Amino acid sequence: MQQSLKNIRNILIYTAIVGLISLVYFFYAYAVHPIPEERETFLTEIGEVFGKFGLALLIVIYGRTLLKLLLGQGKLSQRLLPDYVPPVDSTYLNRLLIWLNRTHIYFGIAAVAVILLHIALMGFSRYSHILFFPALLGLVIWQGVFGMFLTLRYSPVELKQFSYWVHAQFVTGIAIGIFALLGHLLIDD
Repeated sequence: MQQSLKNIRNILIYTAIVGLISLVYFFYAYAVHPIPEERETFLTEIGEVFGKFGLALLIVIYGRTLLKLLLGQGKLSQRLLPDYVPPVDSTYLNRLLIWLNRTHIYFGIAAVAVILLHIALMGFSRYSHILFFPALLGLVIWQGVFGMFLTLRYSPVELKQFSYWVHAQFVTGIAIGIFALLGHLLIDD
């Protein structure tokens, strides 16, 4: 149990550090960078819909991770909580997890595509001077590319192992969430 608490503590420390650094940058960017006024065009309205849909897809994707943690399944659970015994043994949650495991690749592809469409329709160049957005774009592409290598049948074993290691990191999801939240707070009215 001691190892589990240490692993969870490390993730919480990482989240706090990334959140604190991002918050400092948020105040810096708010004070220094001019925030372009929001343009209400047909394309930006469609882009906002894609943004909401992308958020919903990310909630499903990272909800799967949280469900795996809750049920004590998967390699992430075994790394974070090696001696964890789930308090709930629900066949419905297990069925949901099985379905989420089977559809994860499709939700992931859709999430990357929808988020990239959101970024393109909202006018990335208008906001690229704010570091949250290039970092967020890089993380989304990172997740998509390494997730793709996991699905390709003829990927070399070493590349698949490396791809799993970098794609399955909870830390990228935490950074995506923090950067997206603070970036949108910065530019929204």
